[in-house]
Amino acid sequence: MSQHHAAGPFDVTVTPQGQPEVRDGVTTGRMSIDKRYHGELEGSGIGEMLSAMTTTEGSAGYVAVERISGTLQGKHGSFVVQHSGTMARGAQALSISVVPDSGTGELTGIGGSMRIRIEERKHFYEFDYILP
Repeated sequence: MSQHHAAGPFDVTVTPQGQPEVRDGVTTGRMSIDKRYHGELEGSGIGEMLSAMTTTEGSAGYVAVERISGTLQGKHGSFVVQHSGTMARGAQALSISVVPDSGTGELTGIGGSMRIRIEERKHFYEFDYILP
């Protein structure tokens, strides 16, 4: 297995699915995710996200599952990533990991983790991965 690194920008659209529910000051909701990756990963990401927002500013959480399809540094296929994120009064913790054995095509056997950063409302990914 060899280590690889891919990076680039992406565009994302998050669309609410149904009405959010507010109970005891916590708002929960479900959204669809539609992404377009550019750079060393060229393709699309489609997923579902569940979120919870508290009445404390900057405190929230989300989980999501996203299927990414396209070309990763010249290799074509798809794979699934699982997101788990929290914010505690603005301090962020985010884990995005490839779901084991979810790779297809030339990306069969892929594993790894992704980081996201946002600068001036623009989104960027950093993807460290292994392929057999």
